[in-house]
Amino acid sequence: MERLERYIHEMSSPEEELMAELTRTTNQRAIHPQMLSGPVQGRFLGMLVEMMRPRRVLEIGTFTGYSALSMAAGMEADAILDTIEADDEQEEMIRSFVERSGFGDRIRLHIGSALDVMPTLGETYDLVFIDGDKREYPAYYRMLMDGGQTLPLVRSGSYLIADNILWYGKVAEPERHRDPHTAAIREFNRMVREDERVENVVLPLRDGLNLIRVK
Repeated sequence: MERLERYIHEMSSPEEELMAELTRTTNQRAIHPQMLSGPVQGRFLGMLVEMMRPRRVLEIGTFTGYSALSMAAGMEADAILDTIEADDEQEEMIRSFVERSGFGDRIRLHIGSALDVMPTLGETYDLVFIDGDKREYPAYYRMLMDGGQTLPLVRSGSYLIADNILWYGKVAEPERHRDPHTAAIREFNRMVREDERVENVVLPLRDGLNLIRVK
């Protein structure tokens, strides 16, 4: 598997220098550096954004900013990405790399609980990337699809992308893994699959992506 992963990286376009520096800095300073999206997933998100051409993007879970910068790079100059990070200790690093990226005018960083911040944003999003607290995935989905905001957070034609929905393979072994994270991701995947308002496909990229389109 490690050899295959190396091959995948080698056959994909390389990281830009700033993104490689962000990867190094995250590995040096972050407690859980494996949470970084990384070059393959980052490139995938950037290319999706270039294809979809969204005007408004929402990211739930910034971490150190790799996925936000990857998406912002593919956005048009006047598009906006709202990204929410619960851990205020990440704020300085995020803002530093956003400022150096040249995409600072496209990215609005919000520090706090996503469930508290989302109702205050006043936007309807074309694309939502969900990568926050796994235990809150079902609550994120309910708020996105059913929230009572003045403006709906998503609309017909919007896309949602949820990360880590395979959760190291634990979701497929319910009899062995009963921890809150695995249980919440299973519930999220089940909610999406049973919701007639959307269509979806699960992609086995890294730890799994659930690509969801609102009908």
